[in-house]
Amino acid sequence: MKFDMKLADLWAYKGTNSKPADFDAFWEKGLRDVEERGKDYELVPAAFPSQVADCYHLYFTGVGGARVHCQLVKPKRKQGKGPGLLFFHGYHCDSGDWVGKLAYAAEGFTILAMDCRGQGGLSEDNLQVKGPTLKGHIIRGIDDPDPERFYYRNVFLDTVQAARILCAMEEVDAERIGVYGASQGGALAIACAALEPRIKRAAAVYPFLSDYKRVWELDIRNSAYEEIHYYFRFFDPTHEREAAFFNRLGYIDIQHLADRIQADVLWATALEDAICPPSTQFAAYNKIQSSKEMVIFPEYGHEHLPTFADRVYAFFGSLVK
Repeated sequence: MKFDMKLADLWAYKGTNSKPADFDAFWEKGLRDVEERGKDYELVPAAFPSQVADCYHLYFTGVGGARVHCQLVKPKRKQGKGPGLLFFHGYHCDSGDWVGKLAYAAEGFTILAMDCRGQGGLSEDNLQVKGPTLKGHIIRGIDDPDPERFYYRNVFLDTVQAARILCAMEEVDAERIGVYGASQGGALAIACAALEPRIKRAAAVYPFLSDYKRVWELDIRNSAYEEIHYYFRFFDPTHEREAAFFNRLGYIDIQHLADRIQADVLWATALEDAICPPSTQFAAYNKIQSSKEMVIFPEYGHEHLPTFADRVYAFFGSLVK
């Protein structure tokens, strides 16, 4: 905690003020764009044998026309409509191994795990923007005149489209849907729960993509946010556009979406996390108005948090009837 706030201050911290004036209209327009896309998808059987689930590659066309890939894991045991669960992965990674979803499938969950555009999985990134592309996705689209061309605007909307596809499946009860992720995946779980009100439970582990101004005030050169340092160094070395830069990033800051969440939230924060600093997480967590619980790991950083996966499993267990 030497680099960040004391715990008592974290509970009161509400983040920096970088919310664009048209923030709500921006996201309402995005949701209309998703609605126009519908719920169509393509299924391709996966070559993964299992006694408890059928596994598929699922593809849909997201906003902007990109082809988005998900893993779909459906329980073999049929018992009417069952709960659904969306998985979101960490920065630069992919939706992971099939076997990691089988424990939830054995409980009756239908799981949809989404690959983020242009990262480690099979989803494509077809975004053409004005501005830098060498470093990272946070600043992808930052210099484009149209804020709708932000990379993460599209990814946040992909999570909504994936949720609507899952809700529409005949074997899924749309009133029993959960979202789960860590780091970037934690941010996407929060964004999805904020933008899709049918989400009932959201579990987030040290979420990314929050309170960009605060993280810039800390040492970000070796964090998940190092591309902000890169941007100023090479594109605005005297910070003439600093205020406008952070205002634009406000469109894709999960702290500004957090008060829309209606789901129950389970959140884990590690107080020695120098990758996604605790204060940036509390900026979003403290704005959540729904039922919520913060689990704190004082001696841990951006790493595996022991026992928390079991706690999440029990948290989602309430969706099983």
